[in-house]
Amino acid sequence: MTPHTPEPAAPATPAAGTHAPRTVTVDGIPLSRGSRVLLRPRARGDVLDLALTGRPAEVEDVEEDTEGRIHVVVTLEADEGRHFTTGLGHRFFFAPDEVEPAGPPRKHTARLLVAGIGNVFLADDAFGPEVIAALGTGPGGLPAGVQAADFGIRGLDLAYRLLDGYDTAVFVDAAPRGAAPGTLHLIEPDTADGAGLGTAAPQGHGMDPVRVLALAARLAEDAGTPLPRVVVLGCEPLVRLRGDEPDVTVGLSAPVRAAVDEAVALLHRVAAALLADPRAALDSLLAGGRSGPCPRPAP
Repeated sequence: MTPHTPEPAAPATPAAGTHAPRTVTVDGIPLSRGSRVLLRPRARGDVLDLALTGRPAEVEDVEEDTEGRIHVVVTLEADEGRHFTTGLGHRFFFAPDEVEPAGPPRKHTARLLVAGIGNVFLADDAFGPEVIAALGTGPGGLPAGVQAADFGIRGLDLAYRLLDGYDTAVFVDAAPRGAAPGTLHLIEPDTADGAGLGTAAPQGHGMDPVRVLALAARLAEDAGTPLPRVVVLGCEPLVRLRGDEPDVTVGLSAPVRAAVDEAVALLHRVAAALLADPRAALDSLLAGGRSGPCPRPAP
């Protein structure tokens, strides 16, 4: 048998239970979360790692595995999913001698999620999805840093998306508050903790924003991840259905349909304010509508 010289073992992906030393020094420069690097995998390393030679990346974490080996966890700068923490961005693990410092960390830019929620078969409950659809057809589109999505009745999906590193999130929904139909509201629920939000999890095919926030608060606490500031852009409905009616009702009532374009314009103003300052006061942005705290659900 011909003698075989074993290849150097590739660094193992850290196992569960590893801890993060937070920083590692390479060429005299400390690297930590947000640092920019160029990838320089070992010449005899994994072929998939070698394909990344010279690619710019951003450090997501610095971890130490159970055997005491340090790993620099990176995502590629070209990976559009790298801002997400629930698996949309692909993370790579390199040894410290396989990365090259490439300048100071990028300046943090605010990120905003606009979430349309509601059931399109329950008349005015479809306000959120309709606004998201109108956003996609408007001139100029949304500014950089804003992601808009129609979550419909996918409450679990929205709860987990709130953990993806956004600074702020705007829920767009039909929200009865006792005003004239078509009136827009800006409502800010208290997400500092889960108190008063209830404990029931969202239904797999239902959307109760209070339950979504309660689950997101518990998930965030377990993960040690802060929740974004949440603002609700609500519209007073004319037609309110419970969901147990014998027939579906597709289409918005006239006053709620008329409020869609106004809501799109308001979202552009709200997005600009929140991107500039995620803690900005929004009261002055709502002409002719109302703003205020979100009422707690009855026990």
